Amino acid sequence: MRTDGHDLRHHGDAEVRDDGSALVDLAVNVRADTPPEWLRTHIAASLSSLAAYPDGRAARAAVAARHGLRPERVLLTAGAAEAFVLLARALKVRRPVVVHPQFTEPEAALRDAGHSVDRVLLRAADGFRLDPAAVPEDADLVVVGNPTNPTSVLHPAATLAGLARPGRFLVVDEAFMDAVPGEREALADRTDVPGLIVLRSLTKTWGLAGLRIGYVLAAPETIGDLERAQPLWPVSTPALAAAEACVSPRALAEAAHAAHRIAADRAHLLAGLAEFTPAGLTVAGPAEAPFVLIRLPEAPTVRHRLRSLGYAVRRGDTFPGLDDQWLRLAVRDRGTTNGFLASLRRAIART
Repeated sequence: MRTDGHDLRHHGDAEVRDDGSALVDLAVNVRADTPPEWLRTHIAASLSSLAAYPDGRAARAAVAARHGLRPERVLLTAGAAEAFVLLARALKVRRPVVVHPQFTEPEAALRDAGHSVDRVLLRAADGFRLDPAAVPEDADLVVVGNPTNPTSVLHPAATLAGLARPGRFLVVDEAFMDAVPGEREALADRTDVPGLIVLRSLTKTWGLAGLRIGYVLAAPETIGDLERAQPLWPVSTPALAAAEACVSPRALAEAAHAAHRIAADRAHLLAGLAEFTPAGLTVAGPAEAPFVLIRLPEAPTVRHRLRSLGYAVRRGDTFPGLDDQWLRLAVRDRGTTNGFLASLRRAIART
């Protein structure tokens, strides 16, 4: 789907399919070396139950308990992407607004459902920070990511909560929030913000993109509307097992540890990128997510040269508000980052 020259259905996995499958992957924002062995074992154990239809009650209750909510405020989905489709189909809205640059599936889903979508475009000159005054007062659906893909900006929870209005749905995509130490600025546990809908994904931190599992947190009446738009048994038994496991105390402790490790690895990447400032490289930020967004002269040429050197990075021009001078880099371990930086040095030297 193309709008204003932006391919809303292009995602990072396209960089590592087919001829890109052998490349070192800095294009997809799934944590490396996942899922862990204990989680794979837990999921595999669920296969003995495949003859029965999926029963999501235990997983739903576990997710609710993780956020201190009642189960009626939780809807399990086949990844956050399904949640965007449900929102687009089930919510009766007149003027949806999507804050960009951000993950493009919310807008694509809204357009597929027949909605006309307005955009609020954040500016690099402002650090891609949200000015609430830029959101039209009559918008009855506002979609924003936090931390935002691809900018890696973490918006203050108070700023986002301040967007709530009577008669407005406020959708906050927190797919990467568990990669933020302490999950600061999260709204997932809040029940005092009218119209709030929070989306979470379990595929990024736990390496479950192929299993498809996420969830929605919202008022019970909104959850009911979304659930009626779902097909029967939308989440498989293995995905339900994963959901229950990924919100267990063990998993939460592991995710918290991983968030601190990602922050340290990101700092190492940012320090290395500073070497390229004289070449015109700038970093959006401050970066708070497991990826960083950079702007670089001749970025398309550099991206293609990086592929020839064995590295895949995410092009930025498919995101509304960005052009082809932007690239997104996933945060990886220091060894991988050092290899990438050496290749980036070679790629820039040849431009």
